[in-house]
Amino acid sequence: MNTSQYEMINIEDLVPQNHTYRKLKSLINFKWMVNAAKIEQSQVGAIGYTAERLVMCLILQFMEDASDREFERFMAENNCGKWFCNFAIAEKTPDFTTFCKFRNAIGQRKIQKLFNELKRQLKKKGCMAEVFTFVDASALISRLSMWQERDAAIKAGYEKFNNEVIEKFSADPEVRIGAKGNDKFWFGYKKHISVDMNSRMINKVSVTKANVPDSDGVSKVLPSQGAVVADKGYVPAIDLIRKKGLHPMVILKNNMKEKNSDKDKFISKLRAPFEGVFSKQNKRVRYAGVEKNQAAELLYAMAFNMRRLLAITP
Repeated sequence: MNTSQYEMINIEDLVPQNHTYRKLKSLINFKWMVNAAKIEQSQVGAIGYTAERLVMCLILQFMEDASDREFERFMAENNCGKWFCNFAIAEKTPDFTTFCKFRNAIGQRKIQKLFNELKRQLKKKGCMAEVFTFVDASALISRLSMWQERDAAIKAGYEKFNNEVIEKFSADPEVRIGAKGNDKFWFGYKKHISVDMNSRMINKVSVTKANVPDSDGVSKVLPSQGAVVADKGYVPAIDLIRKKGLHPMVILKNNMKEKNSDKDKFISKLRAPFEGVFSKQNKRVRYAGVEKNQAAELLYAMAFNMRRLLAITP
């Protein structure tokens, strides 16, 4: 006699009512994000995985800061993750290659549209007033060292291994040598960022080659209105900021006639809390090329803003 018992379980019952995924779904309309990006079913690839479900996977992957392989296991084992991405409890979830192929298929432009729609929803909630905007740039490290490439360049007859030579010998031709001051160097890229100082949410993000000056990269992350709060590295961009109809709150260099120490101390105090937060972000990149890293940083920015939304919403 078979005494086996079967119990019908709904995945909805396995997700606690106070779970952060529930709260996030109640605050953000993800269907609108997918519609705004206009992702075609042909870009989804795998049969049965709709664009909406894979977008949800992409967002959750960066919320959990997991690699493609790590997230494959996460989705297979985590019922709350399955619920968030609209999978049934016994339904097979995507493997790591699906995440990689989908991210590459939709590309940076459609991920930018996802980010823009999220920002539109956040603005509607009053989270991005663009009254005061913090701008800064930080290193994105691709390689810790390039001794083999340097040796190959010297062997080929080049006297110096610099940004004019590096693309000829690096596996990633867009990698450059970045510098901060006279003693800090890195191989990789640079992330330019603007942050709404009211909500502490990321307003814009742009990835460039590492040797692009902060004052040049800032043009892609300036807000649409308000004051721009920046350090000395942005002095060459003051005219650009004014031309955009914005108010420059830039710390001036010591040799400038307009230098006002009290004003600059005030600006430094305004900037201080934000410098600490963003200096702790991961500086290692997983991808090659400006475009792929731009897509990744947009996804990181979306995840950051969603975590911030959860923190400030009762």
